[in-house]
Amino acid sequence: MTAKVYHVLFVCTHNSARSILAEGLLNSLGRGRFVAHSAGSHPEGRVHPMALKTLERLHVPTDGFRSKDWAEFAQPGAPALDFAFTVCDKAAGEVCPVWPGQPMTAHWGVADPAAFDGSAEEQAQRFWDTAVILKRRLELMLALPLASLDRIAIQREIKDIGTR
Repeated sequence: MTAKVYHVLFVCTHNSARSILAEGLLNSLGRGRFVAHSAGSHPEGRVHPMALKTLERLHVPTDGFRSKDWAEFAQPGAPALDFAFTVCDKAAGEVCPVWPGQPMTAHWGVADPAAFDGSAEEQAQRFWDTAVILKRRLELMLALPLASLDRIAIQREIKDIGTR
């Protein structure tokens, strides 16, 4: 019997930093059990270079990332999603498209490192701090015994993870 592969969407407004970090981290940490995607409600059209540098520091491959609209995941042929996480407060308050798969949702808000106005070194630290928070939350999710929990228990756990 083959293990289920879970599809996860990370959403933020611009899809240039936080959601990109989460996508890269989960694709790396999930070891094939999870396929991560990211999108934005108002995509910036480019991935923030510091997001890619941060992923490189974490030894996460950086090829293929792009800033894309969340409507892409509501189109025919889009993957059926198991989970959808908002990683910014603004996107959490917006009306999302209807995504295939009826994903479980949670808000895992983190401050936007791209909005920080400081030196290059300070900005790099903000991106690093954001990545560490997201990585810890993803590790907690990956530790959940998803196959043995019911949907209500999983929903409760993923919402709780967003507060850590």
